Amino acid sequence: MFSFDNKVTLRKLAVFVAVMFAFGFALVPIYKKICEVTGVNDFMKPEQVKNTQVDTSRTVRVEFDANTQNLPWSFKPAVTSMNLHPGELASVVYEVRNKTSRAMTGQAVPSYGPSSAAEYFRKLECFCFTKQAFAAEESRQMPVVFVVDPKLPKDVNTITLSYTFFELPGSGPAAVVAPPGKLESGATASAPG
Repeated sequence: MFSFDNKVTLRKLAVFVAVMFAFGFALVPIYKKICEVTGVNDFMKPEQVKNTQVDTSRTVRVEFDANTQNLPWSFKPAVTSMNLHPGELASVVYEVRNKTSRAMTGQAVPSYGPSSAAEYFRKLECFCFTKQAFAAEESRQMPVVFVVDPKLPKDVNTITLSYTFFELPGSGPAAVVAPPGKLESGATASAPG
């Protein structure tokens, strides 16, 4: 029925398919390890911040922005900006409301302006670390606790922190609480709720 050459080719193809299938499963942990080593996707976990001195010789203006991507929620910061000293612990509250009659789950993704400021903006607590499940018509205030690293270049006087909320499949009646960030000294950061 099959010639010897066809059987050899069929076996090679079967082995190739099995190897590619296994490689597909191996990509997820490989990708996670590469991200961990290179620091990509670090916005999904709390920062570890060393005890730093506050640089009172300069002030940085931090502006806050909120957007949704095809998500029927209202989403805005309680304040649009604040002035602070690099190294100073600060917090801002974002107000979120699911305006629909159904439960929805979303994930917030941060971005920074200028983009180089991202490496100097340390979030200790943030709703962006986890998925957020909202019941129908639910409203919530969610804090972001952060520090601007004193090593921020002197020519950067303004940083914009912008969040975009995307809808995720799945829903749940209760909120998923972001894990609190921790200072290296062992103190847990907290924010007014």
